Amino acid sequence: MNLSYLDKITNTKALAYIGFILIISKLYKLSKLFLNLFVIGNYNKNLSIYNNNTKFKYYALVTGCTDGIGLEYTHQLASKFYNVVLLSRSEEKLKALSNDLKLKYPEGDFPYYVLNCNNVDSEQQEKLSNFIKSFPLSVLINNVGLSHAMPVPFIETPQDEWRSIIDINCTGTLAITQAVLPTLKKTVTSDPKLRGLILTMGSFGGLLPTPLLATYSGSKSFLQNWSNAMNRELLKYKIDTNLVLSYLVTSKMSKIRKSSFMIPNPKMFVHSVFKNLNNKGGAISKYATCTPYWSHAIYHFIIEEFFGCYNSMVNLINFKFHLSIRQRALKKKAKQV
Repeated sequence: MNLSYLDKITNTKALAYIGFILIISKLYKLSKLFLNLFVIGNYNKNLSIYNNNTKFKYYALVTGCTDGIGLEYTHQLASKFYNVVLLSRSEEKLKALSNDLKLKYPEGDFPYYVLNCNNVDSEQQEKLSNFIKSFPLSVLINNVGLSHAMPVPFIETPQDEWRSIIDINCTGTLAITQAVLPTLKKTVTSDPKLRGLILTMGSFGGLLPTPLLATYSGSKSFLQNWSNAMNRELLKYKIDTNLVLSYLVTSKMSKIRKSSFMIPNPKMFVHSVFKNLNNKGGAISKYATCTPYWSHAIYHFIIEEFFGCYNSMVNLINFKFHLSIRQRALKKKAKQV
């Protein structure tokens, strides 16, 4: 028998085996996705882990807490018996929110701290660290963030805009986390039944390289790797560190007012975050990362598992999507002049 013919049969069988393994792998991941999203999640149980099922004993700190997703994080934590340290730049909004929470949850404590995350120097970091020492902190929500006013080529991006994005999304987040970590670590290690939690808001803009949002995309990609690396460092202290990925959510940042199949409102999104804590959702192939909202999760799964986040076609589609947003924004701006 011709040896080359035998080689062809052997190669065909090998390819068939590889194809079979790949199909089984995708089916396994797909089943895991649906189990994660629709079976495993437990909102109440997940939140009780980080306050040891107590009422208003432990504190959570939420940055950017006065609007949108941050405001919803604050309300849902308070509703599950967390005291909440409120951190934002507007003292007026912080006072109003603190008073509102105190009326709604009279047993709770809702102190606030005024901080502009655009320029957190070492002195401000030390002041925050000293302030937080008096609270038994078990949860940190790194929610504060900034994007571009509209999609814009990097060459046309004003320097103050891209600097502010880096300062708030990256430098400010790191400074705040480093300031409160000693207190968080002390709180968790003092109670053998308690775990700590750090959630950092990521974005599909960081998951996928996003043309016309280049600086924002880079800043969120940085947070992805920083958060993942820190999770490994902090596990020995019983602190879970997770990056939360979102697609579009109705908010001031997204400039979208109406929710839809693909775009939840903040209440729906935050509920999905807490329901799927330590559960990857759609981020099946990511470490210490969760895409919690179901439609975002399926979208993430399809992109990453069947195309790849750095795929040229995905990048082109992303570019055209944001180019259309830019063109509409420029037309609207021209009409207002």
